[in-house]
Amino acid sequence: MLHKLHRLSACLIGAFIVVHLFNHQLAIGGIDAHIAFMESFRRLYRLPLVEALLLVSVLFQLSSGLYFIKARWGQRHNFFDRLQAVSGAYLAFFLLNHVGAVLFSRSVLDLDTNFFFAAAGIHVTPFQYFFIPYYFLAVVAIFAHLACAFYWLTRERLSLTVRNRVGYSIIILGALLSLLIVLVMSGGLYPVDIPAQYKATYGGV
Repeated sequence: MLHKLHRLSACLIGAFIVVHLFNHQLAIGGIDAHIAFMESFRRLYRLPLVEALLLVSVLFQLSSGLYFIKARWGQRHNFFDRLQAVSGAYLAFFLLNHVGAVLFSRSVLDLDTNFFFAAAGIHVTPFQYFFIPYYFLAVVAIFAHLACAFYWLTRERLSLTVRNRVGYSIIILGALLSLLIVLVMSGGLYPVDIPAQYKATYGGV
């Protein structure tokens, strides 16, 4: 039952993440496109019932995922076994920090948690040394966890060779997508001017 609930909450969170990553890809064409889509999407996921369901799913996913990591670490022997635990642990760390920061900034700092909120830390020294790997590894971890799920769910239908190839391909795709997102946020594709109120949260001007 715990496994089924873990997968169910993963599907719900995963649906949100897919749209969220698509939203980030829109930023390749410009920040305005990114923010316009985000504002439309918010009409759905910021409905009280939907947001509450997402938050409960995140909390359950974190607690159940960490339980599985601790309970089964000794049973993990191959690359995808260990990767599932490592990527899951990093996602727990990221979600706890990221969701907490968003809720705090919205409710206490009264900030619009948009593109500028996410990118601000990259543009204030020395915080970029934390936030660039922080965001890059988060997206890679999502795809790594997805690769592990594929690896195990197809174990009775596909050969080990095919499972390995597809799994590695999913991880590489995630790394490339993550690189694009970080490049956009850091101003690597076009200039990004962070408003002062976002930089101020890091002591920047």
